[in-house]
Amino acid sequence: MHKERTMHYAAGIDVGSLSTEAVILDSEARIVGESILETGFHSTRAAEKAFEAALAQAGLPAEAIEAAVATGYGRISVPFAAKRITEISCHALGAWRLFPDTGTVIDIGGQDSKVIQVGTGGRVLDFTMNDKCAAGTGRFLDVMAAKLEVPLGDLGRLSLEARGEATISSVCTVFAESEVVSLVARNHPREEIIRGIHRSIVHRVVSMVKVVGVQGQVTMTGGVALNQGVVALLSEELGRPVRVPAEPRTVGAFGAALHALKNGV
Repeated sequence: MHKERTMHYAAGIDVGSLSTEAVILDSEARIVGESILETGFHSTRAAEKAFEAALAQAGLPAEAIEAAVATGYGRISVPFAAKRITEISCHALGAWRLFPDTGTVIDIGGQDSKVIQVGTGGRVLDFTMNDKCAAGTGRFLDVMAAKLEVPLGDLGRLSLEARGEATISSVCTVFAESEVVSLVARNHPREEIIRGIHRSIVHRVVSMVKVVGVQGQVTMTGGVALNQGVVALLSEELGRPVRVPAEPRTVGAFGAALHALKNGV
């Protein structure tokens, strides 16, 4: 008579500046629960709520989680995590696990962007990061969407509908906003302004790619990966396809959970 195998579970929590994600994996590294919530003012509360939501989706009690790893800028504020790992490592491992031929990861989050060179097993070989300026990040798009009175989720579609492209020359969010106001005052087509905004983000990211180089297949993670206009222009600028996971926002939490599962924390 064979003894029934016990299932083990691990969790990853990614506390970002704008959103917090939680992922729960079973012992086969399958996602059984995940959640995405706004971080808000209390990052600890956001982490706890995201964890609870992922547990509810998985149909598991907190006691079933044998290992938990936290990542993201607010990883220090996750009291139930036994270990804390940088988001660089977590995005690299998460992207590699989803697409094993990934050689370059481009992660654009709410307030920073990263380009990571990935090796075998999801190991980080090199990386560069922009965390000093909102330009080229999700926050930049938030500001521009509000200025143009367009829902954030519509930016990508509208960008692809543009027949031309406005020029946004400034790399600073404040000055770029002034350029957008000027373009609006001159009745420039909104779709073309949006495409110009996306182009300015892509130029910023491509300059970062040049620092570490691009190798293998390119995988994009983070919330901005949901913007099809940015993804299309990035593919065009890099001269190669940019792949996007089904849910790019949870890749960091997925990577954190993989670390927890692998090392047992």
